[in-house]
Amino acid sequence: MLPKSAETKRDEAPELSAAAQASLAQEDTSKMFGGRGSRSSRIEAGKAARQRAPRAQLATCTLVERDPIALLEKSNVGRLPNLIPIRYGRMVANPFAFYRGAAPLMAFDLSKLPRTDIIVQLGGDAHLANFGLFASPERRILFGPNDFDETLPGPFDWDVRRLAASFVIAARERGFKQSDQRGIVRRLCATFRELIGDFSAMDTLDVWYYHFGAENMLALADTELERKKELAVISKARGQSSRSVMSHATELVNGKLQIRDQPPLVYHFPKGNPQRAKQFDAIVRHFFAEYRMTLPDDRRALFDRYELVDMAVRVVGVGSVGTRCFEALFMADGQSPLFLQVKEARASVLEEYVSSSRFGNHGERVVNGQRLLQSSSDLFLGWSRAHITNSDFYVRQLRDMKGAFDFTTFDVADLSEYAVSCAHALAHSMAKAGDPALIYGYVGKSEAFDDAIVKFAEAYAERNEADWDVLKKAVKAGRVPVMRE
Repeated sequence: MLPKSAETKRDEAPELSAAAQASLAQEDTSKMFGGRGSRSSRIEAGKAARQRAPRAQLATCTLVERDPIALLEKSNVGRLPNLIPIRYGRMVANPFAFYRGAAPLMAFDLSKLPRTDIIVQLGGDAHLANFGLFASPERRILFGPNDFDETLPGPFDWDVRRLAASFVIAARERGFKQSDQRGIVRRLCATFRELIGDFSAMDTLDVWYYHFGAENMLALADTELERKKELAVISKARGQSSRSVMSHATELVNGKLQIRDQPPLVYHFPKGNPQRAKQFDAIVRHFFAEYRMTLPDDRRALFDRYELVDMAVRVVGVGSVGTRCFEALFMADGQSPLFLQVKEARASVLEEYVSSSRFGNHGERVVNGQRLLQSSSDLFLGWSRAHITNSDFYVRQLRDMKGAFDFTTFDVADLSEYAVSCAHALAHSMAKAGDPALIYGYVGKSEAFDDAIVKFAEAYAERNEADWDVLKKAVKAGRVPVMRE
């Protein structure tokens, strides 16, 4: 470990090294993510990165003054104006809801702070609610990251710090003692360090073949009660499918099956103008024809068995409210449903601070990030563009064995155990889409990395709450419109 004087010698964010800048500019995955050289040499390179960005500096949370409302308003550019009040209505509810929608603020803040120059494919919005259950094509239920709208290469510590801060914010909302908050984040960091070391010692192909599934979560449960809680969520996820969605989200209208309107969250475009309806139908069919070409040949053959039946607008999660999102219903043989989610992909909130994406379509950026970061991805994952608005989109199944844990009901033991699962998933994502030996060399075996992340997470939770207070005052003053659902 470096002497203390070396670990605390600088307060300001170090410039990324020339090599890291070049890698970011080119997004040459063979250089950025490949584990070239021996494991020991890459571990030593990770240790050397401490000289450029001492681990203790990751605790720094002395932030520049900025107007959080102005940054949020900037992120609203291009969103559908009628949905922005819903976004603010969700964010103002509590500090964690605010944090979910405040990825642009944290990206700005992290860009002003010390960071490593160890580059990986980031999720970009790694908070605890963006992890959950999903299905592999083999119908195995897995646990891992499940939101990739902001994915982009960047410093590995940015995802670690965003995830750690989310646990402190969630723990504060549950009224947990400060010692328990710290204990949860310490367990998160220690698990991440240990697992990234384990992955660095594994055969490279074995890392890619590795899955962290529902059975692994159950094995981590400390008590029978915790296992029962997890089994309930897993069982519910297992029942999620296009067929289960059809049973409650569709209806017959004039003898035709269509998606059920549930305003303001699910609704159809007005159908009073036949000419506009015909134009919209042509645009949608052209969109899916281009999407089809992004699927591998075998998936394309499967998709060709389905016929488009209906499409409706769908309002999605806190950070995405106001972006264009649709759900589409397809049928095969007149009785086999397939629900696809069509979600707008805009520039990542990280692009302003690291590099622009090399992909010409942001939907392609999201899809490639998801495939890199998840242990297994959706059969129907693809992308397309709505040329009439020049908007990029990615496509995936709507609710294919997806499941989320209600952390608002967690006690200390539950949240601590959940932190272990999230750390496991994050370590695997970074080992798969980065160089685990390089990361392991940096984080090391001591608790120096943990100490820094705990301090940062606590300080940033305070910053988040202060920003939330600013939003509440802005709502009260009428500066921002709010619609509460």
